[in-house]
Amino acid sequence: MINKQIILKERPVGFPNETTWSLESNVIPDLNEGEVLIQHHYISLDPAMRGWMNDSKSYIAPVAIDEVMRSGSIGKVIKSNNHPSFKVGDCVTGWGGVQQFVITDGNGWFKVDDSIAPMPMFIGTLGMPGMTAYFGITEVGKIKEGDIVLVSGAAGAVGSVVGQVAKIKGCTVIGIAGGKEKCDYLLNELGFDAAIDYKSENIYEALKEKCPKGVDVYFDNVGGEILNAALTKLRMHARIVICGAISQYNNKIAVKGPSNYLSLLVNRATMQGMVVMDYAKDYKKAAQDMGMWIAQGKLKSKEDVYNGIENFQETFARLFNGDKKGKLVLKVIED
Repeated sequence: MINKQIILKERPVGFPNETTWSLESNVIPDLNEGEVLIQHHYISLDPAMRGWMNDSKSYIAPVAIDEVMRSGSIGKVIKSNNHPSFKVGDCVTGWGGVQQFVITDGNGWFKVDDSIAPMPMFIGTLGMPGMTAYFGITEVGKIKEGDIVLVSGAAGAVGSVVGQVAKIKGCTVIGIAGGKEKCDYLLNELGFDAAIDYKSENIYEALKEKCPKGVDVYFDNVGGEILNAALTKLRMHARIVICGAISQYNNKIAVKGPSNYLSLLVNRATMQGMVVMDYAKDYKKAAQDMGMWIAQGKLKSKEDVYNGIENFQETFARLFNGDKKGKLVLKVIED
């Protein structure tokens, strides 16, 4: 059997190009005792992948050169060599990387029931992005009923869930997204109270109009000038959740801190970073809550699925050019 794999070949400066990765085909080796062979169906594409390519200190080690590109994944066990927990036919999710098959001893992999939800949802709303949104807004943002919540990257995998969870919890929610179509999606499908199109509106003027009373919680997925603008609208004891900075990931120059940071002092506000892995012991509770909300029609899950491991680079680019809504997923199983 042949395994098609996306291999990291060099560390990009700026946006990754055609020499960053290579598509390679390798023979799948035999299983050792206690191992399983998983056939991937879907790969999760996330902005954090760009940071994992940098050889710099972070919350996780960088992907090594000539190593399979790291990513979340979901698939089915198709072969087992006496594994104690997984059997052939099990649907499992873990960090399998951008490849069609993976051999594992099962450490870090979890069984899911793909009869109750489609596979892509388990690497989206019921997976890492959904967990990030849930714990970021509830545990770090500490939302409470009546809060005014501002979310950037609001039409993305994390931001769209953040806004919906905040609405479920009784908050007023304003989303920032790029383009009329995405803003209409926030208002008409997800139930946000207001939307700001950063591509056509002056962000400072739009915040004055859409957030006249300021914000209690700002959930930041983009960094840069939008973070700087949000700092001007903080209410007393506001909380800022630093989840990501997608506007900065492909910088060729050093990231500069926000010039409006003294608003934190004036408003006795807090700014805290969050990494979803810190909440792993509570994933089950979050999945139960979100599964219930999905069943009740309170939480909508959108997966934007593209086909073919050969199209990885083109699909990955959609994370940064804005050409997607919801969770970006690559289907790698060949029909």
